[in-house]
Amino acid sequence: MVRIHLKKGNDSLFLHDTTVKQNVAELVSDVLDVYDLRLKVLRLCDEMQSLAKHGHFLPPNMQGLTEDQIEELKLHDEYEKICVPQGGSVECPDPIGRRSGKAPNESMAEVIMKTITDAKEGVSSKIVTANRTLTVTEVQSSLDKLKGAIMIVYPMKLPSYDPVQAEIDNCEDLSGTQASLEVIEKDKGSLWWAGKELMPEKTLEDYIGKNEKTKIVVKLTKKGSQAPGREQQMTEDQKKQMMAWQYRKQEEMKKLHTADDGDDYYNSSWANPNALKNQFHGIGDVKWGPR
Repeated sequence: MVRIHLKKGNDSLFLHDTTVKQNVAELVSDVLDVYDLRLKVLRLCDEMQSLAKHGHFLPPNMQGLTEDQIEELKLHDEYEKICVPQGGSVECPDPIGRRSGKAPNESMAEVIMKTITDAKEGVSSKIVTANRTLTVTEVQSSLDKLKGAIMIVYPMKLPSYDPVQAEIDNCEDLSGTQASLEVIEKDKGSLWWAGKELMPEKTLEDYIGKNEKTKIVVKLTKKGSQAPGREQQMTEDQKKQMMAWQYRKQEEMKKLHTADDGDDYYNSSWANPNALKNQFHGIGDVKWGPR
């Protein structure tokens, strides 16, 4: 199997196994299945973290308003009595006014946070260091765990406009957000290797040969974007180690240069190879400087 180390920019994403016979278009589709689902898991983790701290999402017309403004406008959160977390809620106001402030109690919040930690570890780029691949099945498993935690804590479901519920129902609206820039649709993805864009109609064999026991670094971009930067020959840690080695070597040379290494006799008159010649010429005791 060919092992692909997928990167976006300089950030490692995950490892993916394939064969040299696979069509590049199919490879792009397979990689984006994992990539986009992984982004969904990370987005859901972020929103669930806010849910555990500050409760369900307020209606759009109540977000960002103070209690006095809500009372003055006679607005009401119709989900306040419906979206009650298992075991009751605790008051924890949202400083930015997006959520209700009716947070789950400590034990239920712990269920959510523990599930978030497990899900993030399951899709973390650290698994690249462990030389483990990431598949759609594994990412879907992390997603299912997150959905299960929400069902435990909020058995009556969340409002449809809550980002957590929207992600669970696959109807999230990412327009105008930073997250929308990260998502890559299947027909808009492109892979680059060794400074070359992999053409959809070709196979990996056309680029890397017939050796199945190959590991390559491939960079993911959107179609039409400029070529990604070349892979660095050395990592930042390797650069630091080399600079430290060069500094130590330089300091050692300074010490050798200044230390008395027993070569002072080179400056003695008896060590002068021209001493006998100078004596015959009568210039043996001539000094070329002030006495």
